[in-house]
Amino acid sequence: MTMKKKLVVLTGAGISAESNISTFRDSNGMWENHNIEDVASIEGWNKNPALVNNFYNLRRQNVRKATPNIAHDILAELESKYDVTILTQNVDDLHERAGSTNVLHMHGDILTAISSDPNRQLNADNTIYPVTSDLNHLIDLDSNGYSLRPNIVWFGEEVRYLLFAQEAVKKSDIFLVIGTSLNVFPVASLVKYAQGDCYNINPDINTHIDGYINIHQVASLGMLEFNAIHS
Repeated sequence: MTMKKKLVVLTGAGISAESNISTFRDSNGMWENHNIEDVASIEGWNKNPALVNNFYNLRRQNVRKATPNIAHDILAELESKYDVTILTQNVDDLHERAGSTNVLHMHGDILTAISSDPNRQLNADNTIYPVTSDLNHLIDLDSNGYSLRPNIVWFGEEVRYLLFAQEAVKKSDIFLVIGTSLNVFPVASLVKYAQGDCYNINPDINTHIDGYINIHQVASLGMLEFNAIHS
């Protein structure tokens, strides 16, 4: 039996934007009218956990209302043809809802929570708690009495799955980048590990990767073009 080619995909905010999920940052350092450091850092959490949880509760509502778009759907369908691994910077679950089965959230998952215990990693407490509605720092606690916090990689925290991602990109037959500005490190550094056929889908002509086939389209149109190339 012929082995499927390995397709590794790195997705960023651009693919979720077409499903009306707002991007993490813009040019003035604000996110939904909040200073980023107030809602995306451990310092912000320690200062005002209620503000942080309320902020992410609203983001969760947005995610739950959103639906996968054509780009998500095509990636899921490509599993019939390729061995697909999706490395996403996005914290929504649109890839999974579209049907993708191998998705790694490098910046966390907004629909789950983790303990705010500062020694969580040292204690090897990797418990992930589903968030079915809202998160309340005064009520939702771990087994040791620490408040649950959003399962999001904040500034100063380690990106997840980085070593695995580097190896996956190295071993890929096709590496596809979709909707990422490549301004957020260390995830942006993954582009240098690719050794196979490489594609970059981004409508911004300034987001150009040397040595890649650059498709300057929004994610949905770019995936239709990618699909046509590989049909």
